[in-house]
Amino acid sequence: MTAAMETVEGTAEPGFEPVAHAFRKNFSLRGEVGAAFCAFVNGHAVVDLHGGIADPASGRPWRHDTLALGFSMTKGVTATCLNLLVERGQLDPAAPVAAYWPEFAAGGKAAVTVEQLVSHQAGLPIIEGDFTLDEALAGTAVVRQLASQTPLWEPGTAHGYHLRSYGWLAGELIRRVTRVSLGTWLAREVTGPLGIELWVGLPPEFETRLATLIPPPPEFRELVRSLGDHILLGRATTGPSGHFNYDESWNERRFHACELPSSNGIGTARGFAALYATLVGAGLDGRRLLRAETVAAASRCRVRGPDRVLLRETAFGLGYMLSPVLAPGAGPRAFGHAGAGGSVAFADPERNLACCYLMNHMRFDPKGEPRAEALVRALYASLDA
Repeated sequence: MTAAMETVEGTAEPGFEPVAHAFRKNFSLRGEVGAAFCAFVNGHAVVDLHGGIADPASGRPWRHDTLALGFSMTKGVTATCLNLLVERGQLDPAAPVAAYWPEFAAGGKAAVTVEQLVSHQAGLPIIEGDFTLDEALAGTAVVRQLASQTPLWEPGTAHGYHLRSYGWLAGELIRRVTRVSLGTWLAREVTGPLGIELWVGLPPEFETRLATLIPPPPEFRELVRSLGDHILLGRATTGPSGHFNYDESWNERRFHACELPSSNGIGTARGFAALYATLVGAGLDGRRLLRAETVAAASRCRVRGPDRVLLRETAFGLGYMLSPVLAPGAGPRAFGHAGAGGSVAFADPERNLACCYLMNHMRFDPKGEPRAEALVRALYASLDA
């Protein structure tokens, strides 16, 4: 047994031992460094595991309250806020974005709907122009640029993953409706009242609990650079202005303190899973954030087919990622969002299930993420046993 395996702690209720076994095998067989996995069924935590090393330099262990970057899992958090506004009657998915954000009508975008914007159909996966890193992290200049841009394709005729731009687009839409930033509204209306440890814009007092990101090897960054400007994926991954590489920069405080509603949600695995638990079944300990009919509409497939950015089949609901790219082994009605490097969080309304896998060692396997897949398959197998 390795030292990492010996540090695996937490709970798995009777019947869910296969999940604990898969979690340990991630360390012994799949190169895990530090990670956590949490699952709720009917609003009750049936699995809550953590283990390994949060910071390789100091040897700090991954504890029950260790925080980590969720990368694009943040899009699911942003989508949840957006759908709460829909439920409250403050936002209409069928309405033009320009009804809430008038400047967005420029560049032939007057008819682009909220639904098209958040299901990656708006044709704005790339942020044009030059920006300093400070400008990109602040977001204001990026938002102005996106409002003025002409789409790369006619909105509504195709889709392509808005890898980074989704956050500035959806975040600004939410700001126009609520008059506060996404991170502020999330804390005030969602995570604060529910007691969930999850932020977009991490307060400084929580910085010491954050796991250190272990970036993918340099070969991955070279691969992204080799794609060139004619492949949208490369520009979408690093843009704007090439500032957002998957490297050590994500360990800097300024990348945690700012608000990137597509990319820098930070929380515990339990926090991400708990948010999704409020959307299905009995909710989180009996508390629901969204009504069942709201969730059904939000998770209904709005677009499916070849993705112009990811160059594979993808499907999206009203801001949520759906199968086939969400999580191998998840149920057909599952919705949520995967994150760069391997993380994933989702809910399955058919099983009254919510879960999250969160780690610090980023991996990009073209065949899929084996660590998350092993956990998800073990979870469903436990439910079916």
